[in-house]
Amino acid sequence: MGLTKTEIFSSRQNKLATMMKSLAHPARIAIIQQLIKANACICGDLVDELGLAQATISQHLKELKNAGLIKGTIEGTSVCYCIDEKVWKQCQKEITAFFVAFESKDNCC
Repeated sequence: MGLTKTEIFSSRQNKLATMMKSLAHPARIAIIQQLIKANACICGDLVDELGLAQATISQHLKELKNAGLIKGTIEGTSVCYCIDEKVWKQCQKEITAFFVAFESKDNCC
């Protein structure tokens, strides 16, 4: 596998890419939607709601947590997850700025 050369890009570009990559899977989108819908921490409900194996859910939760979009707290023998509001708002700001930067030009291809 080749190198991605992330060091040649700004930290802002790398952070945006990491956030967008973490959202680039339908299971992760579904997990985020469930967390938003519940508006609370969710422990074991994701397996029942999404119909995916526990191991699959855990792997996707790990990716979302590594990107910082969600956070988890240990409650007894389980980990409960919720949206990390601070990071979520930063992600929203970065993605909005990314899309707003484009200005339509009538004379383009």
